[in-house]
Amino acid sequence: MKETLQRIKENALTAIRNTDTELEQIRIQYLGKKGELTSVLRGMGVLSPEERPIIGQLANEVRAEIEAALSEKAAMVNQKALEEKLKAEKIDVTLPTTVSRMGHLHPLTQVQRSIEDIFIGMGFSIAEGPEVEYDYYNFQALNIPENHPARDTQDTFYITDNILLRSQTSPVQVRTMEKQKPPIRVISPGRVYRSDAVDATHSPLFHQIEGLVVDKGITMSDFKGMMETFAQQFFGSDTKLRFRPHHFPFTEPSAEIDVSCFVCGGKGCRVCKNEGWIEILGAGMVHPFVLSNCGIDPNVYSGFAFGMGIERIAMKQYGIDDMRLLYENDVRFLEQF
Repeated sequence: MKETLQRIKENALTAIRNTDTELEQIRIQYLGKKGELTSVLRGMGVLSPEERPIIGQLANEVRAEIEAALSEKAAMVNQKALEEKLKAEKIDVTLPTTVSRMGHLHPLTQVQRSIEDIFIGMGFSIAEGPEVEYDYYNFQALNIPENHPARDTQDTFYITDNILLRSQTSPVQVRTMEKQKPPIRVISPGRVYRSDAVDATHSPLFHQIEGLVVDKGITMSDFKGMMETFAQQFFGSDTKLRFRPHHFPFTEPSAEIDVSCFVCGGKGCRVCKNEGWIEILGAGMVHPFVLSNCGIDPNVYSGFAFGMGIERIAMKQYGIDDMRLLYENDVRFLEQF
């Protein structure tokens, strides 16, 4: 049996040396379940007890030598294949390269980041919240009663009776006031959803950026001074503000705010529809009911909140007359900005 094992080893090693492609077949032939070495091991039952450990040790040595030879040859074959592949795929670095086109930020992103930079410079931080929101945060906590028209399914995307796609980023303000004690100074940009038909000035998806300040002794004059700073930095140093009384359920008093047209300076042009003013946002002092809902004592603290549509500002700033252009991903249009 020693001679048989020696012959198996020599035949296997010779076969391994003479091939580059049949290593697996050789392994199966000599080391497989029905291989020659396995057959020898199965015949060890006829050996005497003294011979079995000797033949067993020799068989293990033969197996180890064959396996080592297979591994070494496989490594050589793989290295040779790699060298041939690298040689075939050689790159000529002197050839001219393809110029990569660099993109740039979308106009809505540009406007949003410009607004964020101004408010961050005034000490605001950015707060974010879920776009799929509870009715409580989107309406109830903001003093919007159940019979309010904004709750109608014609205006709001309801998923269930209690869950909806947020129609404003105001829920982020509520969540912030619940988690953070005054002083609070945050802005909350993000996507919002309303059941509007798509046309030149409406979309079921658009972007807002809202702001909130809550502290002791906050008044409407604080808001006016902050908005003047923002408007002059964003639209130009000569920009003027106009406050018009309005109604929002979550602020009292409330106002719509216009800026003097940044194109004509207030003289009247196509952008401002010859009015000299452009409406940019709604705002007001945070309603005491909203403060109470969020665990803030309205007898100690007061604050103001505001919100603006990013699309509206982008359209006015860039002279875009159709909101749909901002969503169509037409590179010819976007390259202008």
